[in-house]
Amino acid sequence: MSEKVFNRIKAVLAEKQKSNKWLAETLGMNINTVSKWCTNKIQPTVETLFAIAEVLEVEAGELLVKRRKD
Repeated sequence: MSEKVFNRIKAVLAEKQKSNKWLAETLGMNINTVSKWCTNKIQPTVETLFAIAEVLEVEAGELLVKRRKD
């Protein structure tokens, strides 16, 4: 059984009508790095996660996917 992978950074960017390029420029990061975050190839550091949350005007916890054990 395959588990669906969600990417909250990508989802919040879409909700805020912002692009990967905008996020990269705002954070002073490489667009390729942001793209890798949005495709789950790499994860941002905790410090960067808080910076992302700040520029997107959300709580850092909103950028994390919660896993439930049933």
